[in-house]
Amino acid sequence: MSSVAHTYVDTWEGQTQSGRSAFMIPVGLSEFPRLPQVPRRHTLRGMLLLSAEPDLDHHDTGPGHPERRERVVAALAGIEEAGLSGGVVRLAPRRATLEELEKIHTRPYLKSLEDFCEAGGGSLDSDTTVSRGSWDAARLAAGGTLAVVDALAEAGEGVGFVAQRPPGHHATASQAMGFCLINNLAVSAAVLAERGEKVLVLDWDVHHGNGTQAAFWDDPRVLYVSAHQWPLYPGTGSVDATGGPHARGLTVNVPLPRGATGDVYLYAMDEVVAPAVQRFDPTWVLVSCGFDPHRDDPIGHMALSAGDFADLAGRAKGFVPRPGRLMLVLEGGYDLDAIRHCTGAVVAQLLDGTYRPEPATSGGPGQEAVDRARVAQAIAAGR
Repeated sequence: MSSVAHTYVDTWEGQTQSGRSAFMIPVGLSEFPRLPQVPRRHTLRGMLLLSAEPDLDHHDTGPGHPERRERVVAALAGIEEAGLSGGVVRLAPRRATLEELEKIHTRPYLKSLEDFCEAGGGSLDSDTTVSRGSWDAARLAAGGTLAVVDALAEAGEGVGFVAQRPPGHHATASQAMGFCLINNLAVSAAVLAERGEKVLVLDWDVHHGNGTQAAFWDDPRVLYVSAHQWPLYPGTGSVDATGGPHARGLTVNVPLPRGATGDVYLYAMDEVVAPAVQRFDPTWVLVSCGFDPHRDDPIGHMALSAGDFADLAGRAKGFVPRPGRLMLVLEGGYDLDAIRHCTGAVVAQLLDGTYRPEPATSGGPGQEAVDRARVAQAIAAGR
């Protein structure tokens, strides 16, 4: 076997690094947290527009699977634990239409996925499992991103967070993989691009978002940026992958070694990502917000803390040209405590709160990898 994992869960052993069961729901999460509905007339300044519908989530991956409904429960608990529930507007559920999904996916793929789920589901590959309810859950997840985008566009203020599943950034035009069925964030990015927007997609999941990169590889309307562990599944995201002939330099990959800490990620944001963003001048920022680079994640091997994710959210917020143009979408992350802490810290950062349950980290490897990415981007940009 090569050093790049052949499947998403090659290293999954059902235990977190601390030895606790990765499937144990933290105390207090046995009931879904209920965040208040805020009237539409309420000002959205400093507000979080939230799409999360765990009660409608019937995507059953089976016992022992790391991608499970409790992940969304943990994210909601993090918002409540941070004392931020009063700043949340929960949006009504919305299912993406076939026409919207076809902006990224082929019709034959969508039809085959729907039929497979309606027939009872099963395994699509060694990692990705669906049930009868998975097709509806996937439409809700993609529709959640669209609902948040539309609400932000209408309000002209606030920030958005989508905690729906299944995740999406591995799904390609015609293939489910890596737990992903529909590329939720990419659907919204494509919709925004068709409206004339310039979209920055920032992906800090521990795995490279191969599906998102492929969707916008040669699209000058979208800047795709990924900071990810290398080597690791799916094996894409090399530093010299910088975009197609019509979008040279608009794919930015920063492959980092295992054990990278928050200071390395911030160095990448400042030295590689920020110059690319400045050249591109986006009108929207969408974040593939994976929490699997957290040090307690059972699948990734990075060393980030909740404080580091808050700092990354701060960098993302700094890339936004004006209020109401930032949305974060939950991707990976499989330790429930880590999801809870990271979600609370990220949302607090976005809403100018103070909740930070873990300090930032430093001292890990990766600065040389960032320097290589900086050189590759300079070459791609013709500098």
